Amino acid sequence: MDLLNEFGIPVIPDAVNTTQRKRESIIEAALAEFLREGYAAASVDSIASRAKVSKPTIYKHFGNKERLFLAVIGGVLPKTYADLEPYNSMIAEASDLRTALIRLTLDWTKLLLRDDILSLRSLVIGEIDRFPQLGHLWYRVSYEMNNAPLVNAITELHKRGVLDVPDPVLAVQQLVALTVGVPQLVKTLQPDLEIDDAELTRTITSGVDVFLARYRSASRL
Repeated sequence: MDLLNEFGIPVIPDAVNTTQRKRESIIEAALAEFLREGYAAASVDSIASRAKVSKPTIYKHFGNKERLFLAVIGGVLPKTYADLEPYNSMIAEASDLRTALIRLTLDWTKLLLRDDILSLRSLVIGEIDRFPQLGHLWYRVSYEMNNAPLVNAITELHKRGVLDVPDPVLAVQQLVALTVGVPQLVKTLQPDLEIDDAELTRTITSGVDVFLARYRSASRL
């Protein structure tokens, strides 16, 4: 059986042999099935058919449907924000902070508005009562990969007198709410609504400007 992480979610090793590659096929098929059907309606038979394996093979690798769901979704979540890490680390050294913040939050928003990420978010929200550990994991991943580096950057900018931020954690929460949070909420509740690039940029830019109006140091105005 799989090892469990601190959230009680099975940890899936990287594929290095035929057996593990078979596991990867199951994971890929299960993710597609869970995103399309949700947990309750998802069929292990359908997953087996998609993965071109037998149903007993799935149970051999994952134990049961619940463990399969946790392993698959728990394995995907940490990968969702990986592309944004370099941008976070550049904020404190940016020559133009406003432009850097707009770029970061705009790219962050575009990632979160991707159909696969929105579907994953909706799935986790829909199953939060049954699998609260996935909610805890999503929050931890989002905070550690995005909020925490921003907190560090803004703390550094505060020390250098570029920003006046007495509570960096709160400030980052406000920045996210003013930028990423607006279109994400709209698309979560209205997934078929199209948000064009111009409108998205206007929303993000306005949010960054509100943030900087509140926190830019008086000496930099």
